[in-house]
Amino acid sequence: MGQKPKPAYGGQAVVEGVMFTGKKVYVTAIRRKDNSIEYLELEKKEKEWVNKLRKIPFLRGNVALVEASAYGSTHLNFSTERYDIHPEEDEKILPTQQPSKLTLWLGVAVVGVLSFLFSKIIFTVVPAIVAHTLFKSWFPTHLGQNIVEGVIKTFLLFGYLYVISLTPLVKRLFQYHGAEHKVINCYEEDKKLTVQNVQDASRFHYRCGSSFIIFTILIGGFVYLMLPSEPLMERIFYRILFLPVVIGISFEVLQLTNKFRDVPILRFLGYPGLWLQKLTTKEPTNEQIEVSIASFRRMLEHDQNTLQKENGQHQAI
Repeated sequence: MGQKPKPAYGGQAVVEGVMFTGKKVYVTAIRRKDNSIEYLELEKKEKEWVNKLRKIPFLRGNVALVEASAYGSTHLNFSTERYDIHPEEDEKILPTQQPSKLTLWLGVAVVGVLSFLFSKIIFTVVPAIVAHTLFKSWFPTHLGQNIVEGVIKTFLLFGYLYVISLTPLVKRLFQYHGAEHKVINCYEEDKKLTVQNVQDASRFHYRCGSSFIIFTILIGGFVYLMLPSEPLMERIFYRILFLPVVIGISFEVLQLTNKFRDVPILRFLGYPGLWLQKLTTKEPTNEQIEVSIASFRRMLEHDQNTLQKENGQHQAI
């Protein structure tokens, strides 16, 4: 019998830390001001109807992004509040009348989802308006307008990422992003999770959300070719209306590039996403690697404990 494939774990960088997504839990580890590591662990709230949606091709990508935005915002909020405060001063974090954890989580989750949707709409609408108003006389055809729109999106994306990467906080965030990828690559290569082994691993990964972003631009270019580009308001309407379609197709392409990454002829399909990761990831320090390893190990521990409990229940039955 062949070896059982490893679970496809994922995660994201947060301020001074890393969040990893397990089968049953989300775990974030952050480096506090006293150099200690603190964790936030949230159990996954599984709903049957959501699980069914996750299995439907082209729809599951939208579900995954909404979930990632919701949970990711919660963990990002946790890290932002605590990373620069000494643990002895934690009372500064707590308001006088603290809302319930459920209310707090729902509030942050809703803000995260709305922020994601707003940014996607802006990133979709602005290039369409610029292409129509500034370049219509030079590129009047339907094909020409779609190409210009795609070029503007690409420059807008790379320019934005480059500018924010120059700030110290975002630079460290991108370092933790690199640390997250290195841990996953080391784990998937069946190597022991030591600082040296993780440092030796690649900071690029085919399943990265950065790759997904570049695929939405490429896939969107093909989808929008089949939609009207005139008049402008109708063009904007169809861009927004078909945004879930672009997201759904891009997610499936992202999954395919990951499956084919070891096939020499097909691995180049994922190269655009890897090129973008040269901006969104940076080489991490050993201390940042330690935080990433701590988060991943805590997540694995939860998953293994859950699996043992489920196996025990099945045996008892």
